[in-house]
Amino acid sequence: MPPPPEPMPGYGELLRRGYGSLAAAARSCGDCGWELALRTWAENAHLRWAEVLLCGLCALGWTALRRACCRRLFRPFGEWCKLQPRDAAKMPESAWKLLFYSLSWSYGAYLLFCTEYPFFHDPPSVFYGWHRGMEVPGDIAVAYLLQGSFYGHSLYATAYMDTWRKDSLVMLLHHVVTLTLLASSYAFRYHNVGVLVLFLHDVNDVQLEFTKLNVYFKHRGGAYHRLNDVASSLGCLAFSVSWFWFRLYWFPLKVLYATCHSSLQSVPNIPFYFFFNALLLVLTLMNIYWFLYIVLFVAKVLLGQMQEVNDVREYDVEESRRAGKEAGIQLPPALKEGLRLRNGLVKDKRL
Repeated sequence: MPPPPEPMPGYGELLRRGYGSLAAAARSCGDCGWELALRTWAENAHLRWAEVLLCGLCALGWTALRRACCRRLFRPFGEWCKLQPRDAAKMPESAWKLLFYSLSWSYGAYLLFCTEYPFFHDPPSVFYGWHRGMEVPGDIAVAYLLQGSFYGHSLYATAYMDTWRKDSLVMLLHHVVTLTLLASSYAFRYHNVGVLVLFLHDVNDVQLEFTKLNVYFKHRGGAYHRLNDVASSLGCLAFSVSWFWFRLYWFPLKVLYATCHSSLQSVPNIPFYFFFNALLLVLTLMNIYWFLYIVLFVAKVLLGQMQEVNDVREYDVEESRRAGKEAGIQLPPALKEGLRLRNGLVKDKRL
């Protein structure tokens, strides 16, 4: 019989027990190194080439589906609503992401709250009964296929399809870390942890894209629409609060506590312990990095430097032009003409 659920720890207990477990594991690892890593991978990883191929094909499918949705649905809808050209250019990206993340987060919520999986209320249970090569339940395997293929698509999309932003390089790193975590956690059968991580992160993407869509739609058809303005403000407030609650409160106290401390209690000498925890810590640092953007936005609103909800991560051609003039910097000709800078190259913005 599994032990009763543990109460969620505080930050102090997380630091004390997590650091203690990491330090004890480091001291007991006498032959840690590349040879041990290769041997551990060979003995514990279970990932078939057919599964990798299926994930790659689904990633290509997401790319093709996005292009079709943008061409046939989102862009015509933006034109029909008479969005401003700049908003119409960015609206399909947010509409596509809102569609996917709403689906993925709803499915994650179904797994955690509408089935018998106790992972959310009892995070240490993600390691109960773990053994190498264990079967992945079909419903969790579907979640991994959807998420793994989508993040594979997102690597290409961030570089070549999305609007280039100040944090796009960090976003690319985020996708690489997430894809690595998904593939390795599936191979080592840490899929229970993966479901919890995905659920705690996808909700913020839903709120972010919902907010951005309302920002794009509040000025359309030559008129101001107060309902969209109010919705964007409420969405921004919910996004700011939930980012801290889900990614900086629940994520470390549920996931990091379970992976750093509880994993060793359930499975001593658990494979790739340092590797997985290092990736999760990198993910935590990126969550803190993006939270600084949220704090910057709130500060600008409180100081009266921003009158309406906007994405402070995005490059603005007009601001770049004014900043260049004030600093005496000669801007590229294309930037003077109001073109969009992406990936270090200037590309026309097409509706």
